[in-house]
Amino acid sequence: MIKVWFNHWFSTSYHIIDLMKKDVKEQIYVIGSNQRYESVLQNVCDEWYEEPILDTKEYIEYCLKFCKEHEVDVFVPRRKMVEISKNKEKFYALNVKVLVDDYQWIAILNDKAKTYESFNQSSRVYIPEYRVVNCLEDFEKAYMELDLLYERLCMKFVRDEGGMSFRIFDKQADHFKALSSYPSNKVSYEEVCKVLKEHKEFQDIILMPYLSGDEISVDCLRTSQGLIAIPRIKGKYRDEMIRYDNAIIEMCEEVLHMFPLENPCNIQFKLLNGKAYLLEINTRMSGGLYMSCLAAKINIPNIALQQLLGNRIHWSLEREEKKVSYIETAQIIGRKSINQE
Repeated sequence: MIKVWFNHWFSTSYHIIDLMKKDVKEQIYVIGSNQRYESVLQNVCDEWYEEPILDTKEYIEYCLKFCKEHEVDVFVPRRKMVEISKNKEKFYALNVKVLVDDYQWIAILNDKAKTYESFNQSSRVYIPEYRVVNCLEDFEKAYMELDLLYERLCMKFVRDEGGMSFRIFDKQADHFKALSSYPSNKVSYEEVCKVLKEHKEFQDIILMPYLSGDEISVDCLRTSQGLIAIPRIKGKYRDEMIRYDNAIIEMCEEVLHMFPLENPCNIQFKLLNGKAYLLEINTRMSGGLYMSCLAAKINIPNIALQQLLGNRIHWSLEREEKKVSYIETAQIIGRKSINQE
């Protein structure tokens, strides 16, 4: 039996855990933890715990203690992933393998500005023109420069996950109409300046042209047998198209040549006028990985686990164009009996 711990993952990791547990040779026993005790992930885990809210140093100590107390064999971190990567040797000292890549790569790839800097001279991976700013004066200057060159611009904080800070500049923003529709990620230049004016300095923000074409999310894993790369073209709704575009796969090969990641990652591209630009590289399994695995008839989470354990797994991939989607299903995550008199 292999004990695997997932710490504070997002809800769609339910499918990642489920895939990892599908092992024909050995029982994969999953321990889950989350800041939110009532997360639906508990239903796919064999043990479940509520996580405390701690600062980085205390959290690393908590993780080490948790691994020791629960006899964890493999740790699959999401929360504090970068810091855990920096402290991998402490886990190895406990005979705990960690499904995260080396800090020298993780530190760069979790910083969008550093990632783009790495590809500035590349002739095979294209990056959009961009500016990095951390004060209002530089923000205004960068915006004016790029606004002369591109129809629309966008911004996000350099250190971000899941695109939470992503905003698109809208010169024709209808504020009254916005009151009667769902909140969007569109903002005006004036609104952003007003907010930034309140801060002398702020965390690095990256400004770049808005890439208005398709977003392509590629789930990747390097193996001794070769690269697994499954591109998903994201649709407007719940459908995604699996399409094996050789140019996209070649760019993924170049990315992973420059950054030889050994664990699953997700490389994102976005099109502008038919040209694919690197958007970001996520150094973890993506929320939509299960869709790629379904379409390609492959189990990336389990292959990654076995590879980490030193086991070579022969894999095959069904390389066909397919459209995939998903549905929501209800699950019970708590029970309370009510006595009726």
